[in-house]
Amino acid sequence: MSEPSGIIRDLRLRLDSKAALTLLVLLHSAVACLSLIKVATFQYYISFSEERVWIAVIVALGFSVVSLLFVVARFSFGYFAGFYFYTMILGFLWIDVFSYYSYPQLPAGISAALALVLFLLPVLFVKAPLRQLVTLSNAGFEHLLTAILVVSIGTIAVASTYNFRLVAVANIYEYRGALDFPGPVRYLVGWVSSMLLPFAFACYWLLGHRWRAGLVLILLLFFYPITLTKFAFFTPAWLIVLAVLSRLLEARTSAIASIFVPMLLGLILIVLTGASINSIPGKYFDLVNIRMMATASSALDIYNNFFSSHPLTWFCQISVLKPLTHCPYQAPLAVVMQEAYDLGNLNASLFATEGVASVGLYLAPLTALASGFVLALGNRASAGLPARFVLMSSGVLPHVLLNVPLSVAMLTHGIAILFLLWYVMPRSLFEPKS
Repeated sequence: MSEPSGIIRDLRLRLDSKAALTLLVLLHSAVACLSLIKVATFQYYISFSEERVWIAVIVALGFSVVSLLFVVARFSFGYFAGFYFYTMILGFLWIDVFSYYSYPQLPAGISAALALVLFLLPVLFVKAPLRQLVTLSNAGFEHLLTAILVVSIGTIAVASTYNFRLVAVANIYEYRGALDFPGPVRYLVGWVSSMLLPFAFACYWLLGHRWRAGLVLILLLFFYPITLTKFAFFTPAWLIVLAVLSRLLEARTSAIASIFVPMLLGLILIVLTGASINSIPGKYFDLVNIRMMATASSALDIYNNFFSSHPLTWFCQISVLKPLTHCPYQAPLAVVMQEAYDLGNLNASLFATEGVASVGLYLAPLTALASGFVLALGNRASAGLPARFVLMSSGVLPHVLLNVPLSVAMLTHGIAILFLLWYVMPRSLFEPKS
């Protein structure tokens, strides 16, 4: 892995200082709130009122103190995921002030804020390395990367027999509801597109194997006509962005900038142009500011409303537990939300599903704490690996975690497998060849 030039190295160190990080996280908090004011003009289920804005500003200012944890903590997988969750909970606290949904809003806000703090404590600060009982040799790991490519190509070939449709991004919703993959294929698609190929891309890119890294990006593109998701369409571009960012900036600054810069750009574009949501600037704002972040925050608002007047799940929504207990909901929670609110299949993060939906808002902070310890295993499994590699190889997972329950992220999207790959990796892989 080549070292950056002197100018870039000096810039990286300056931007990674405590003063620069403090300014960056506070600016990010301000941009996140300003973005939601504009989002409310496009999304009817997100409200805003000038009469109550002073309350929202006080809440946001108070909660932004939590962002200072990212100034003192070192980079880790938990740091990366935790900053995205911080942004989501900040967004929910802002939305909560104006929400027209009926639920105990003050207790819900306190519960969400406490849940985030308890979640961050393990994911930011539990980093003791796991003892490596099994370690692959460098040559063995190269064979593993080849095996990942073979499995990925096989998965694409098999999944294509069930669906392969080239349609415009705007038209994917006309066809996506009809997709039906067998269980094993569905798991393979999730593992390969969310975890295995991004992992392989990070390895090949940092090892200097640019052609193989390019092949990985091409393979990732094949998942768009198979899954018909924007996630699949933009994943290759996102991985390139992370590769460039992490070349110019230290890992902590890259993690923050990876969400701050796109949101700031979207806000500037929509404010300066005054464009409609169907324009090019509007579509960018919709993709980044609305769908990537505001929707995840709003989901917590909606889940609080629904489960304030409906039975809790007590984790029965997890597929392996549903047959073992009485469950008040036979359909997945995303479908239950669609039937109740007509906003599409509304998946949500661990704070909404394993938290509010499962145990209610008063016990939700405890499940957030437990979830933090689960994800902190990633910190421990990746200890000793270059921070840039950890950032790039987990590049799409913060987005996954914002939009699906932790159980789904760990199993269906393969986060547990990524932890295992980090664990068995040779720590000498990226050392310069003598």
